[in-house]
Amino acid sequence: MLGYVMVGTNNFDRAAEFYDKILAELGAKRTMGGDDFIVWGTDDTSTSFSITKPHDGNAATVGNGNMMAFFAPDHATVDKIHAMVLEMGGTCEGAPGPRPEFDEKFYVGYFRDLDGNKMNIFNFPM
Repeated sequence: MLGYVMVGTNNFDRAAEFYDKILAELGAKRTMGGDDFIVWGTDDTSTSFSITKPHDGNAATVGNGNMMAFFAPDHATVDKIHAMVLEMGGTCEGAPGPRPEFDEKFYVGYFRDLDGNKMNIFNFPM
């Protein structure tokens, strides 16, 4: 349904290094890029993730109520990526673990990236 998701950054090089590391754990690689944007994906038909310097030249800001979620193949990957995020300077918005209030099988860790964007890494076997 979604083609791509893009977030703004105020420190392009730092954000690129951050996302190179965590998205590699999910099997994604850079698929496109330029001086002010990078796109990561797993193939040409899946939703991709992007960072950019804001086109209007103003500072990148976060949205209140916005959140992006990355699917992980298992609980161990959720734990690993959440720990990596914190080691690289991201902040915890909810430690990895089950969230039975949503569903008994839903396992998720919440975080903010280096620019303050709220995200999560989750596993939800169908």
